[in-house]
Amino acid sequence: MKINQIIALSLSGIIGIMSVISGSSVLLGLKEVSYSVLNWLVVYNVILGILSVITAFFIWKNFALSKKMIALILCSHTVVLTYLYFFSEMVATESIKAMIFRVVVWLLIFFLAYRLKCKKSNTIQMKKS
Repeated sequence: MKINQIIALSLSGIIGIMSVISGSSVLLGLKEVSYSVLNWLVVYNVILGILSVITAFFIWKNFALSKKMIALILCSHTVVLTYLYFFSEMVATESIKAMIFRVVVWLLIFFLAYRLKCKKSNTIQMKKS
């Protein structure tokens, strides 16, 4: 396993687990925060956290699908950050900082992963007879 692959899957797994634990604790009322919480944003973060852990598994298995998932997650976070920064009036500064952190981490994962050569996933090459 290449060092780029190890770093990318570690970052993806760690940020995913952090998002799931942090978001779930807020949704379940186990953790109270001093700023206004946008419930849809917390749900989004938990869902993308789960996708991040799945993506870490795909990076580990070296599936080509991992690159598409990385791009999807990076684009999703970028769109949400843009919305929060420019269009949402009720968003807490902490939420914007957390989303900037996610975008930066996923940019790093993106650049690391696109340097990897991946095997095709779920395809069987048929030999021509």
